[in-house]
Amino acid sequence: MSLTAVAQRLGVATPSLNSHIRNLSALRRLVALEGCRELEQAFLEATDTSPGAEGLRRAADSYRTFARDHPGLYEALLPAPAPHEDGELAAAMAAPVVVLGELLRDLGAEPDQAVHLIRALRSTLHGFVTLERDSGFGLPTDVDESWRTTVDLMVRGICEALA
Repeated sequence: MSLTAVAQRLGVATPSLNSHIRNLSALRRLVALEGCRELEQAFLEATDTSPGAEGLRRAADSYRTFARDHPGLYEALLPAPAPHEDGELAAAMAAPVVVLGELLRDLGAEPDQAVHLIRALRSTLHGFVTLERDSGFGLPTDVDESWRTTVDLMVRGICEALA
């Protein structure tokens, strides 16, 4: 991504774009903010009528769909800044996590426990979607079935940890 490429895509001159966006870092920040909003919205829609374990499954599916449908926005979600570096972006990046935290609290997780469970879930989902994106699953076995197995293992493990 470059300011010149974005300007060309928008059909404007680069100096015109520069009057709205200071530099490439500022553009990347705006993309990250949008990615956070869209992922949070995807989680909210996925879990709106499905609490608990089913909500976690649906959130996981929406995570994969988001990563597939919006690879640039997905990539913009890393790295996460510390709150003292960029409070607005840190809060935006926390928003999708809050949705997951609410699902886990509904299942009985304490706040610190929810953090650990979210990290485990996110690490697993991120690893899967990254391998899928990078053609890391070379065997002809159905990748969607592997996804369902992965999500089911995670959700059952989380539910067992909270029992």
